[in-house]
Amino acid sequence: MNFASDNTAGAHPAVLQALAEASTGRAMPYGNDPWTDRVAARLAEIFETPVEIFPVATGTACNALALSALTPPWGAVYCHEQAHVEVDECGAPEMFTGGAKLVTLPGQDGRIAPETLAEALDRGGFGSVHSVQPSALSLTQSTECGTVYRPDHLRALCDLAHAKGLGVHMDGARFANAVAALGAAPADITWRAGVDVLSLGATKNGAMAAEAVVFFDRGRADRFAFRRKRAGHLFSKMRFLSAQLEAYLADGLWLANAAHANAMATRLAAGLQGLPGVTLRHPVEANTLFAALPGPAIDAMAAAGFRFYRWPDAGPDTIRLVTAFDTEAADVDAFLAKLQSILLIPAAATGT
Repeated sequence: MNFASDNTAGAHPAVLQALAEASTGRAMPYGNDPWTDRVAARLAEIFETPVEIFPVATGTACNALALSALTPPWGAVYCHEQAHVEVDECGAPEMFTGGAKLVTLPGQDGRIAPETLAEALDRGGFGSVHSVQPSALSLTQSTECGTVYRPDHLRALCDLAHAKGLGVHMDGARFANAVAALGAAPADITWRAGVDVLSLGATKNGAMAAEAVVFFDRGRADRFAFRRKRAGHLFSKMRFLSAQLEAYLADGLWLANAAHANAMATRLAAGLQGLPGVTLRHPVEANTLFAALPGPAIDAMAAAGFRFYRWPDAGPDTIRLVTAFDTEAADVDAFLAKLQSILLIPAAATGT
């Protein structure tokens, strides 16, 4: 009954089993192990292109270090105003880039429109010693609003960025949810659309603590190993990060987990739609949704033991609900049934 975040979920049993198996015997340290080699090969298969990969332990490190490879200290990184790198990373992108400035852009439902980016770049101050220099574009897939970028939308943004010499980073903390939602090849919403480096998330979708910086433009990975070491994310026993990623990517587990999380969000959204006083703030396309409820109903749901975040930035009396790979349909139905009872709606009237 905890819908606060997919970070509240545990690790998938297959990931735990992989960790136990990796703990047997000896392996060379610092990524010179078979697990890391196999993860690199597997990601090359998934993305249908050679890649350079660097496992790290947290999404913040993944994003901040990836951006540090795209921008100088005097650079500007364009991102959505609700992007995680702007709102939730405590200045880590600024620190690891040596002082680059995040320039935020508005956009409906968490997505930046190509015309918005084009206008911002026109005002970018290219070549002016008085201005930070446009250097990178950071996109979130799936977005902080629970929506997804489609391939043509991504391609338009990446083309604009590349035309002006910017590198493109994708925050893929919930990348699997976007792939599952779109039914697209991972390559089609990354490098084929123009993405240069991906922060590939696994922690929210079944891993214990594992992410990977994935370079499609491998030239940009030059000296990245030093950046990771300096940031404290070159693990001596790297096999334990890579073992998680290997299990996560094996046999389609990452997509099955994401598809289930998405399906539970769709189930939840379907039950919320049409309830009096309830409004969905954004389209529900992945595993995150925002719902406006009467204030007393929010208090009553919290008092009943349901966990969620209040999200005033999305509008008055709004809560965020996130489903995960281990969310049970029974918990979704219990949430809906309790809300119906609070709103004094007979269950038979809604079919729940």
